Amino acid sequence: MRDSMLRRVATVVTTLGLTSLGLFGAGAAPAQAAISDCPSGYFCAWKSDDGTGTMYKTNVNRATLGTWDNAFRSIVNHTNKYACLYDEPNYDVDGGTDIWRPDPAGTEWGYPGSTVSSVKLVPTERECVGTAYPKWQAATAPKAAGFGDLNADRRSDVLARDEAGRLWFLPGDGTGRLVGSGGWGAMNALTRHGDFTGDGREDVIARESATGRLWLYPGTGTGSLGTRKLIGSGGWNGMSRITAYGDLTGDGRSDLLAVEPSTGKLWAYPGTSTGTLAARRLVGSGGWNAMNALVAPGDMNGNGKADLIAREASTGKLWFYPGTGTGAFGSRVLIGSGGWNVMASFLAVGDFGGDGLNDLATVTTSAYVGEGCRGVGCLVRYSGKGTGALNPGAPESWEIDWSDLRGTF
Repeated sequence: MRDSMLRRVATVVTTLGLTSLGLFGAGAAPAQAAISDCPSGYFCAWKSDDGTGTMYKTNVNRATLGTWDNAFRSIVNHTNKYACLYDEPNYDVDGGTDIWRPDPAGTEWGYPGSTVSSVKLVPTERECVGTAYPKWQAATAPKAAGFGDLNADRRSDVLARDEAGRLWFLPGDGTGRLVGSGGWGAMNALTRHGDFTGDGREDVIARESATGRLWLYPGTGTGSLGTRKLIGSGGWNGMSRITAYGDLTGDGRSDLLAVEPSTGKLWAYPGTSTGTLAARRLVGSGGWNAMNALVAPGDMNGNGKADLIAREASTGKLWFYPGTGTGAFGSRVLIGSGGWNVMASFLAVGDFGGDGLNDLATVTTSAYVGEGCRGVGCLVRYSGKGTGALNPGAPESWEIDWSDLRGTF
C-alpha cells in the first residue's frame, strides 16, 4: 500500500529475503524445533528472542492479548493470510501496524517491529489498515444512461478484484460489497461495458488464464452477476487488449474488441441476439501493437456513438478514435500529448461527475507526481468536455488508496 510507514521492518525484510541478518532465523539451530511446533494455519509467538519456551498461537483475530500483551519477541506466520500486528488493542491503526506476509510453509520467523496488543489475520494486505476495496465516489447523473451503471441508480460503478481473487462492487457512495467470493484470480482479462444478453443490464466478460476460454457474466441490475456462460471455447489467450466496447456496428448490440499480437490487427467481435459473439471483423489492419492500453469510455463527443481511447506505448500519448456506428472509427485525434505511461490502468465508467458528460479516471504507477498525491495507487479524475477531449486531471487525496489490487474496471 502507498503508506509505507505502516509496513515496518517485518514486511520489508520478508520482501527482500534477508533471513540471514539476524532479523529472521530460518535455519537457526537453537530455535528450529520450537518454530516447527507452530501448527499449519496458525500465527505463533514466543516471549524469547530465539523462538523457544512457551508458545502463543491463534488462528482467529484477537482484539486483546491478555497476559501476552506487548510480550511478543519472536513470531512466525504459518498461515496463508496476512498477519496484522497492532501496537494498540482492538486493531487500532493509529498506534502503528506491522504487516507479516503469508508463510504457508512456516519457515520464516523473526522479531515484531514494535509492541503488539492485537492481532488480525486477513486475506489481503489492504485489510490490515482499511478495506479490501478502495473508496469510490460518483455524483448522480442527470439521466439514466446505463453505461457504467450496474445497479441502475444513475451513479457510475466500479468493480475491483483484490489480491485474494475476490470481486467487489463499488456503487459510487464510498462503500463496497462482495459480489465474487473467490476464483476471479483465475482470469487474466476482465472487461465490462454494454449489454451482451439483451436484458438492458451491463455485463462482464472474463478470460480464463489456464484454458483461454471467454466467459460472459450477465449483470443482474443490482451490482451482482448471474451464472456465467461460455462464449469463447478457447484460443483467446492469443489475443490482447480485450475490451468490451459497446455498440460499434450500429445494430443496437454490444461488441467486443481485441488486438492480435502476432499481426497488430484490431478485430471486432459483434454481439448477437443470443448473448454470443459472431464472426470477427477487421477494424484495424495493423499497428495496434503500438498501443499498450485500449479504453472504451462510451460516447465522449456527444454524437450518440461509442468511442475508443488508446495509449501509445512509445510516447505516452493518448489518442481518441471517434465511433461512427458503422463498424469503423473516424480519424483519430490527439487528446493527451504525453506522460500517460505513468498510469497503471484506466477507469471508463461513464459520467461520474454528474454533468451529463462521460469522464475518465486513472490509477497511477510509482512514477506519478501530482498535487496532493504521488506514487502508486493515486486515483486521478479527468472530466470529459463532451468533445472527446478531457479537462486537466484532479488527483484524489493520498488517503484514497487504489494500490494492491488486481484490477479495477
